[in-house]
Amino acid sequence: MHIVVILPRWVGDLVMATPMLRAIKSHYGSRARITGVLKPMFAELLEGTPWLDGMVFYDRRSRDSSRRFFAVARQLRSDRADIALIVPNSLSTAALAVAGGARRRVGFARHWRRLLLTDPLAPLRKGLRVEPTSTASNAMDLAVHIGVPRSPLELQLATSGVDEAMADHVLARLFPGRTSDSAGPLIVCNDNGAYGASKAWGGEKMAQLSRFLLQRIPDARVLVHCGPGDRDEARTMVGLADHPSVQSLADEPALPFGLSKAVLRRAAVLVTSDSGPRHIAAAFRTPTVVLFGSMDPRLSRSDQPHLIEKRLDLACSPCGKRECPLLHHDCMRLLSVEDVGHATLSLLADAGIAGCDGVAAETIPMNRPPEHSLENH
Repeated sequence: MHIVVILPRWVGDLVMATPMLRAIKSHYGSRARITGVLKPMFAELLEGTPWLDGMVFYDRRSRDSSRRFFAVARQLRSDRADIALIVPNSLSTAALAVAGGARRRVGFARHWRRLLLTDPLAPLRKGLRVEPTSTASNAMDLAVHIGVPRSPLELQLATSGVDEAMADHVLARLFPGRTSDSAGPLIVCNDNGAYGASKAWGGEKMAQLSRFLLQRIPDARVLVHCGPGDRDEARTMVGLADHPSVQSLADEPALPFGLSKAVLRRAAVLVTSDSGPRHIAAAFRTPTVVLFGSMDPRLSRSDQPHLIEKRLDLACSPCGKRECPLLHHDCMRLLSVEDVGHATLSLLADAGIAGCDGVAAETIPMNRPPEHSLENH
């Protein structure tokens, strides 16, 4: 049997699809050949995981014509799939499965694509409205539909020796003299996201948070994570923090996924916007504080331990917009540095980091059931 899985085009959504890939491979084993259809740069993100037997690279916006729709459809048709699982809800990915000749096409019946699917799944609804559900949950539903037993939504990635050596080199350069035995906890801050400015807390607040934490944990190292398009923002945050223990990845010549994976794997805690790095951290069970503004937290949930979600219960949030339509950005602007700082200290205390004892009671409990995991202020 040949199963093609058309994977998402966003980093976080791709990582949220890993429980589905693991479940399919575990169920079928050698009885099925599994091919992933994904953006070329995501091969590095999945490097070291054992679930795909092959990859077809697809990016409809690529300058390389061999990666665009018609060329990829021809490639898929030359090795026709018995089943195509279509994780994204876009019309174009359903059309790709049709053009690629997949005999069964399994996906959610959304965005005018029901007639392109042989197995259309109905989204969860409350009355006439579609209920927000995460990519991890939806992807697992696709697998269950073809007979795969439902399994926990635990995200998973892997690092290589090269990735770990790269992280060793970068951290040694940024924090000289801080050996592994006396380096102090690594706190990673991430305020970027390709979706839009509505997800950002702001460099000034992240800088204030860094100083708040360093006042309480003087031996900590604060690393500002960034992607290739966020270098200037990361430099600005380091400048605003104005502290030798606050450094960033902004001046690294290259920022591969392997470096991000290794850094986030070894972090004592991550404080982040709702963006790709939070899911990479979840794949390594890194304690995480996620700051929510415009997005509904239910859209990005997985079975992640050691997670605190911070959001404000405002009438206008979540709106799902890339930019604040009311121009005040209150959903993120009004999240206080002290509140986020104490949530971070709570996770560090649970991890046994010295100097953080006694703060957990000031914050929300961990490992809450999903319906109680939004904090109101």
